[in-house]
Amino acid sequence: MVKNPAGEVQLRDDRTKRFWTTELKPFSLAQYPLTMDVYCAITGKTSSRDRNRMPVVNISWNEAIYICNLLSQREGLDECYTIDADSDEVVCNWTSNGYRLPSEAEWQYACKAGTVGYRYGEIDSIAWYRGNSKGDVHDAGTKKPNAWGLYDMLGNVWEWCWDLYDENVYGTYRIFRGGSWAEEERGCGATCRRRSHPSFCIDDLGFRLARSL
Repeated sequence: MVKNPAGEVQLRDDRTKRFWTTELKPFSLAQYPLTMDVYCAITGKTSSRDRNRMPVVNISWNEAIYICNLLSQREGLDECYTIDADSDEVVCNWTSNGYRLPSEAEWQYACKAGTVGYRYGEIDSIAWYRGNSKGDVHDAGTKKPNAWGLYDMLGNVWEWCWDLYDENVYGTYRIFRGGSWAEEERGCGATCRRRSHPSFCIDDLGFRLARSL
């Protein structure tokens, strides 16, 4: 896990042309998206050895929440998420010391790592995307990291965040960030936002662990 300092970040929604600034407390973020070997260690599932260091994909937001709680339990930490059995509503305790998804503000702040552009480096050196991936996910950490030592923040796999996209319009849809191996170059940027239903899963969407400090 990489410690990220307190700060602020400006977010934007290109659909509504809205901008807003969020203050952030210090937090930790995993150096890599969750990989298959770690996923199998947490869940007890198995995978082929040649995919162990690849980011886990076909993970819904709901499953990501479950995995965060499961890992917290196994490490003797307090769970971040409480799930209402009747409504399936998920509540996050941000003061818990357990594992969770990053907020999209945390994700973008960590992705930029003090830079001001759309990307923290030249795309072919930092990201697997449609132009260089040859149509598949790649081992995590094989491209250059950002200034804070975080790998694959752009490209390789999209990453679920905690946040609802626009509850009044999209209901329970959650946000994912970062672009993927299947994405065009323009979709792999620090401010690019996508959303889907929390049950949605696909072969270029994973997640990255976070913790409050």
